Amino acid sequence: MKKIRFIIWVLICAMSINLSYAQRSKSKSKKSKSSKSVSHKTTKKSKSSRSSKSKKSRRGRSRSYARVREESVRHTFALGDSTFLLDDEPMQMISGEMHYTRIPHQEWRERMRMAKAMGLNTIGTYVFWNAHEPVQGQYDFTGENNIAEFVRTAKEEGLFVVLRPSPYVCAEWEFGGYPWWLLKDKNMKVRSQDPNFIAAYRNYILQLGKQLSPLLVTHGGNILMVQIENEYGSYSDDKEYLDLNRKIFLEAGFDGLLFTCDGAEQMPKGYLPGFLPAVNGLDNPKEVKELINKYHNGKGPYYVAEWYPGWFDVWGTGHHKSNADADAKKLDEILSAGISINMYMFHGGTTRDFMNGANMNTKDPYAPQTSSYDYDAPLDEAGNPTPKYYKFREVIAKHLPPGTHLPPVPEKHKMTMALELIKLTTVARLFDNLPQPVTNDRPMGFEDLNQGYGFVLYRTTMHSVNKALLQLTQLRDYATVYVNGSQAGIMDRRLKQDTLTLNNVPENATLDILVENNGRINYGPFLTDNRHGITEKVTLNNTELIGWKMYRLPFDNLTRLRYVPNSNAEQVQPAFYKGRFSLRITGDTYFDMTGFGKGFVFLNGHNLGKYWGIGPQQTIYVPAAWLKRGLNEVAVFDELNTNHTGLSTLDHPVLDNVPKN
Repeated sequence: MKKIRFIIWVLICAMSINLSYAQRSKSKSKKSKSSKSVSHKTTKKSKSSRSSKSKKSRRGRSRSYARVREESVRHTFALGDSTFLLDDEPMQMISGEMHYTRIPHQEWRERMRMAKAMGLNTIGTYVFWNAHEPVQGQYDFTGENNIAEFVRTAKEEGLFVVLRPSPYVCAEWEFGGYPWWLLKDKNMKVRSQDPNFIAAYRNYILQLGKQLSPLLVTHGGNILMVQIENEYGSYSDDKEYLDLNRKIFLEAGFDGLLFTCDGAEQMPKGYLPGFLPAVNGLDNPKEVKELINKYHNGKGPYYVAEWYPGWFDVWGTGHHKSNADADAKKLDEILSAGISINMYMFHGGTTRDFMNGANMNTKDPYAPQTSSYDYDAPLDEAGNPTPKYYKFREVIAKHLPPGTHLPPVPEKHKMTMALELIKLTTVARLFDNLPQPVTNDRPMGFEDLNQGYGFVLYRTTMHSVNKALLQLTQLRDYATVYVNGSQAGIMDRRLKQDTLTLNNVPENATLDILVENNGRINYGPFLTDNRHGITEKVTLNNTELIGWKMYRLPFDNLTRLRYVPNSNAEQVQPAFYKGRFSLRITGDTYFDMTGFGKGFVFLNGHNLGKYWGIGPQQTIYVPAAWLKRGLNEVAVFDELNTNHTGLSTLDHPVLDNVPKN
């Protein structure tokens, strides 16, 4: 018995020694943390900010920022009365939005270093359901879709993250981030308690939670908080649906700080009682505080989840630009008031593939957005600092604790260059490269054809008529019409065009209607009305045309196209024009689409996005990461113009050119 007591005593002593050593090591580690990192500014009214005037508190704030780099250290992140609290220390988030899907993954780190050098301590990002689940039940978290790696890279660069998985994102993104396949169920209602929608939504969020919940700051990561839904007050006011979102997020492991965001007028409908309501688009400090106090029990903290020092572009209108001096002044006012902020966008990047969205409401017509998401942001589309960047940097530097300094602005590691003319030596004409058709009496929409994006060619035959009115009921979104292979005209949903006069149609003429999905609506009351193609019927002189062949053209893979030597075509028909070029060095460049009509561009297997001669965007950004030393291949699809022989490049973008008719 004495021997047993002796052994127990020895074990207790050993444990005590180890515990004491661990505590001393932890204390030493804290004291050695650098205070030269960008810090979080304190607001005066927080309960925990009463000692904020002391140098000790300021050093503490600097050390709290340095903690973001620590591996697997769990933190607390909470709401104070006027500030956020990281490990009980006041924290002011100075955040900038940038989206992983809009930036080549090879460039994430460089963009984040630019963010850090401007003074940001946090990155905000939406999470795009349709990027991660392109086919129901099949998930993609690779390449530009590797959201977990994006978050981890931010941590390595000393940046926190505000995660916005919603799953509705708006963001000028196709269908607001919802996957197109939800629309295969004609009765499904997104953003509602519809059981079929909730089941699909829940399955996705559970998968997302596996990727990201371990990266919450409370689990040792750098995700500070997670947003429930997104601007829901602009759409509806179902608090039960909002709370259902909360429950799904918790089930997926997002057990940290949750919040909502809405515009000022929409907040009454969009906030969830008991959770922080952030505001979008409001930058008057007094009004921000009054609004959040009103819907958060008379207290903060205060967070502008989307502050707009720029704006997006739509096809056919001018490029948006803001006044950088006025923006910098407003930023100074917000930071001086102790309000946390997320600038939308810090860096916009490019909406590639066919993922641009569109706006539409009861007053304004359908308006698809450009592929360039430059946004007149502090970092331009290619990641270059603008004058706005340096003005913001000067403002943020004024709000750092004494003794802290911003890191130098990194030098760009790649050049921007113009290349020699790229000769387009081969052509693949669309009508010579059609797949097997689907037949049906009446036209079928994209969703019924099990297709989300791209184009569908609708084909039928017509009887002889001297003059006839062709009408497409509920066209979504853009149609090019051909009679016996000759281009007869176009119909554009933007312009509310759905009719076309045909003259001298011969007997048994072939009618081809090439319909493009120009981008599903991402914001507004028509979000649920997003099925595409010819969604109802086609009539000729009020007589419905029946007996259709439909050719599915998603253009997600161009390897099956058959090219022939390029030569002048007698008829204006849609076609791909391919060229090859060699490089000894790589750098950013811009394809100059002057002279081309409407289409998209592939480079080395990457869909770079759309172009359209109506502007304002006249160039397509080509990231150096997707060019290769040696042989490169480009393919340009044009649905309007023909007989292209060369493709030029520029060393700068052209984003503000709307040709006069």
